[in-house]
Amino acid sequence: MTSEEFEWASAAGVAGAGLPDAPGHVDDALRDAGIDPDRLSISYLGKPGIGARAIYAMWATRLLLGFSLWMLLYLLNLYDVRVPSWLHAAVALVVGLLILQAACDALVTASERLAARLEWDHYIAGTVAEILATLPELVVIAFLIPVSPLTALVIALVTIYNNALVFSIYSFFLPKNQRGRYLMPTPITGAGTQILVAGAAMGLILGLVMMAMSFSEHPKNSFAPVDLLLIGVLLLTIFTVYLYKMLRDYATEEVRVSDALELTDEQIDSRRAMVYARVHASSWPLIGGYLLVGVLGAALGGEQVAEFAEVAIEDLQLNHMVTALVLAGFAGMSEYVILWQSHRKGEYGIALANSFGGITQVMFMVLPFTLIAIGVYEGWINPAHPELPLQFSFSSMLLLLFLFPMLFVLIELLEEDHTLGVLDTTIMVAIFLLLIALLLTYGAHTWPEKAAAGV
Repeated sequence: MTSEEFEWASAAGVAGAGLPDAPGHVDDALRDAGIDPDRLSISYLGKPGIGARAIYAMWATRLLLGFSLWMLLYLLNLYDVRVPSWLHAAVALVVGLLILQAACDALVTASERLAARLEWDHYIAGTVAEILATLPELVVIAFLIPVSPLTALVIALVTIYNNALVFSIYSFFLPKNQRGRYLMPTPITGAGTQILVAGAAMGLILGLVMMAMSFSEHPKNSFAPVDLLLIGVLLLTIFTVYLYKMLRDYATEEVRVSDALELTDEQIDSRRAMVYARVHASSWPLIGGYLLVGVLGAALGGEQVAEFAEVAIEDLQLNHMVTALVLAGFAGMSEYVILWQSHRKGEYGIALANSFGGITQVMFMVLPFTLIAIGVYEGWINPAHPELPLQFSFSSMLLLLFLFPMLFVLIELLEEDHTLGVLDTTIMVAIFLLLIALLLTYGAHTWPEKAAAGV
C-alpha cells in the first residue's frame, strides 16, 4: 500500500483497514490474506462529534452541580436540619447518580489521555477505559454492603439482565447487510461467545446446587464467607483469561492487517494516531487531576446512593427487592447515554463494545467483587449483620437460574452471526419481564424476611 493510498484512506476517516469508506482494493488485499474486512473493529476514543478539549463544559457543569448539591446535603446534616424522608431519599439518589456519572466520565477521560500519551493500541486503551469506568459501580457496591448485602447482590445480578436486554435490543437497530445481518467483530464472536457460555453455566450450576440443598435434608442453606470468596475468585479468574484472550486476538488481528496491507512503521504510527484524533494531548498533572476527580466523585456518589438505600429501607420501609431494582435501573444510565450518542453518529463499533462490555464486566467483575466484599464483610467485619449469611432464597435462585436462558439467547445471536429480529427481541423482553414479575410478586415478600430471621 503506497503512502498516497494510505493518506487517501486517512482523509476519508478510516485507518486503511477495510473499514467503511476504505478503497475497494484494500478490502481485496485483506480478503486475500484470509481477513474479513467487514469484521474489523477500530475504536476511536474521545467524545463522538466533539473536538479535543482540555475540559468539557457540560461535564464540568454536571460535576460542579453535583458537588454543590452534595455540600448542601452535608451542611444540612451537619446542622441537624430535618427534611421529609421521601425528599431526603430522592435528593440523595439524584445527587449520587449525578456525581457518579461525572466521575465515570472523568475516569474514562483520564484513561484515554493516558493511553494517548503512552501511545497504546486502540484495543488496550479501550479495555482499560471500560474497566476504569466500572470503578464507580464497585464503590457503590462497597458502600451498600454495610447497609444491605442483599440489596448489593441483587443490584449486581439485575444489572446483568438490564445490560443483556439493552445489548439485544440495540443489535436489532444495527444496520443490516443483504442477508439481514450485522457482522460483529471477530474478538466478540470468539472470546465473547465463550464468556457468555461460562456465565450461563455458572448461573445454572449455582442455581441448581442451591435448589438441591434447599429442597433436601442437606444442612447447608446459606453461603459461608469461604463460599463467596471461592465463587468470586473463580469468576475473576475467568474474566482475567477472557481479557488475555481478547487482547491477544486483537493484537493478532492488527499484525495480520499490517502484514496484508504492507504498512510501514510510519503508516502504522499514523493509523494508531487516528484513534486519538479526538483526545486532547494533556499534561501529566491534568491526567492526574481527572483521575483524582474520578476517584473522589466515585466515593462521594457511592456514599449518597448508599444513603438513599438506607433511608428507603429503614425509614420509608421500602422492600429490599424494590430498592435494588430501582438502583439497578439507574446503574447503567451513563453507558446507555454513551451507546445512544455513539449510535446517532454512526459509530456502531463503540456503541456495540459498550453494550457488550456492560454484560461481561458486570458478570465477571462487578458480581465477583460483590461476592468477595460480602464474604470479607461477613467473615471479618460484621458477621452479626441481620441479612448475613446470605440464604439460598427464592430470589437468589431465580436470579442465578434465569442467567442461562438470557445468555443462551445471546450465544445463539453471536454463533448464528445475525442481529435480533422481531421474534428474538420479543423473546428477550419476555424473559426479562417474566423475571421481574416473579421477583416483585414472590421474591419481594419472602426473601428479606427470611434473611432477617436467619431462616
